[in-house]
Amino acid sequence: MHRSLIAASILLLATALTTAAAPSFGRVPTAEAADTTRWVINAEFSEARFLVREQLAGRDLPNDAVGRTRNVFGTLVLANGAVVPGASEIRVDLSAMETDNGMRDNYVRGRTLVTDSFPMATFVPTELRGVPAPLPVSGTHTFQIAGGLTVKGVTRPVVWDAEADFAAGTVVGTARVAFPFTEFGITKPSVRRVLSVADSIRLELDYHFQKAGGDR
Repeated sequence: MHRSLIAASILLLATALTTAAAPSFGRVPTAEAADTTRWVINAEFSEARFLVREQLAGRDLPNDAVGRTRNVFGTLVLANGAVVPGASEIRVDLSAMETDNGMRDNYVRGRTLVTDSFPMATFVPTELRGVPAPLPVSGTHTFQIAGGLTVKGVTRPVVWDAEADFAAGTVVGTARVAFPFTEFGITKPSVRRVLSVADSIRLELDYHFQKAGGDR
């Protein structure tokens, strides 16, 4: 009886130790528990652009109409090199876009992008493709950024092609994506001096991310 009691006690102790040491499979680490970093856009060194190929009356060759703004805001939160869902967002103030022609600017804001009702374009990244984890601290890398882009209240999945120079505390580069005007319900510009406009619009983002202080 005494030996049975000792054996049972040893068995219970071994079971408890085994259970405590066993890994918890299927449990997804939270952002707080992971190696989390927060990257913030420096608007002073960043710029968003749209480019549309057009043929003007009186010109032999087509050219790109380019709108630019430095009103770019956003944060990218990564956990172990992966985008933290719902914590990352990039916003561009479309009402601040300017080209080299004031009349074109008024037309684009008023009729094409309708910035009185939809002043902001928003991109919510969900995945970085081809970026080493953890993030490199030097060198140039090409990769893709997948996520949801919202323009004029319409959200569509897009994939940006990007390249960046990585350094300690900064990520600087350019991302590009193109899509048809119809993808977001955007009406192509139509004015007399413009003979034709391409069916697609290109977006470019020159970004300068800085690592926020205090992150792990």
